Amino acid sequence: MTSTPRAPRSTRRRFLRDVANTAALLAAAKATLPAGAFAQGAGPEVKGTRLGYIALTDASPLVIAKEKGFFDKHGLPDMDIAKQASWGATRDNMALGTERNGIDGGHILRPKTHLYATGKVMQNNQPLPMYTLLNLNEDCQAISVSNEYKDLKIEKDVSPLKAAFERKKAQGKELTAAMTFPGGTHDLWIRYWLAAGGIDPDTDIKVITVPPPQMVANMKVGNMDCFCVGEPWNEQLVNQNIGYTALTTGELWFRHPEKILGMRADWVDKNPRAAKAILMAVMEAQQWCDKPENKDEMAAIIGRRQWFNVPVPDIIGRIKGDINYGNGRTAKGTNLYMKFWGEGGSSSYPWKSLDTWFVTENIRWGKFDPSIDIKALVDKTNRSDLWIEAAKTLGVSGIPTADSRGVETFFDGVRFDPADPMAYLRAQRIKRVTV
Repeated sequence: MTSTPRAPRSTRRRFLRDVANTAALLAAAKATLPAGAFAQGAGPEVKGTRLGYIALTDASPLVIAKEKGFFDKHGLPDMDIAKQASWGATRDNMALGTERNGIDGGHILRPKTHLYATGKVMQNNQPLPMYTLLNLNEDCQAISVSNEYKDLKIEKDVSPLKAAFERKKAQGKELTAAMTFPGGTHDLWIRYWLAAGGIDPDTDIKVITVPPPQMVANMKVGNMDCFCVGEPWNEQLVNQNIGYTALTTGELWFRHPEKILGMRADWVDKNPRAAKAILMAVMEAQQWCDKPENKDEMAAIIGRRQWFNVPVPDIIGRIKGDINYGNGRTAKGTNLYMKFWGEGGSSSYPWKSLDTWFVTENIRWGKFDPSIDIKALVDKTNRSDLWIEAAKTLGVSGIPTADSRGVETFFDGVRFDPADPMAYLRAQRIKRVTV
């Protein structure tokens, strides 16, 4: 029988050495890439960055992405989720960036992207290019009123409060409404509500800025008549019997956008794979937060000392849609709970039409000139294309792809068509602009 000739011993040794070296290289490559990334190509350019947040329930996806390992899963083990003292501090740290010990992005009020990018609220009006990457949540903010007006049982209709304000003003007393940042969501919600009832927020009442965690303490000592802020501070106000909720913001505009994941444009442009990894991690956290069975655990996690330092009872009710308004009115199982993800990610997707409303409303109150090119600003700052790319990589089905969510309707019947923003402004009785 003829035998097969054996390869020379030196050839076999060289082959085995090459196989071993290749295996070692593959193992090293896998160790440096996140799960699943090895098959798809290179991983994130960096292992993490610093994102800021304010102690508000709508920051939950960032906290959960850290606590539940979603950042780690996507190759970002060094993410730092850093508490900020106020929205002003967030702005200043965003201007610094991590290269100067600041932040590269984080949980911010949705209009801040436009206000930063145009320099309207920045030091020396220096523009800071920004991107809106995703919408963190819808609904679940509130407008609360001091117990001084408890007998009026104020709700959507602010007209009884208008009469009470006029009487107080006639006595020489100052009227004060608080919000969290000029031109931000809470500023716009309380202005809309007051103006709808005939109260001019610029002439009939003094509007002041107060950091969210300080709202309850300031109302307790009588520094304000009403305020607008996110949760858990309205629920805490009720639980401490200091004031009551007139309406949640979902009653003002149902499924309104609220906070976003916003990032410095230069960081995203420099680190596109890392930005995509951050998006995917936060999107998975949003899906986790949206599941009813996770609400109790979510409240327990964010309530911890290192995150919000807030008792769970001040958090849990409203994220489930259970609302104790604080004046004898309660509602269980409503659709006014905080929405993080929605069907196909519709609550997370950064619809450009919603940015169009925010720019328009800030034109209404004099933050932007009516001549501003709204579409150009929105197109420059809104990166819905990155959201779509991340969602597809995650395998999300039924995702939105359009720019517009359609015509929006507010509690007073006013409608906003993103195709004709000026028609919306003309419909508003109280405004700082002539259109």
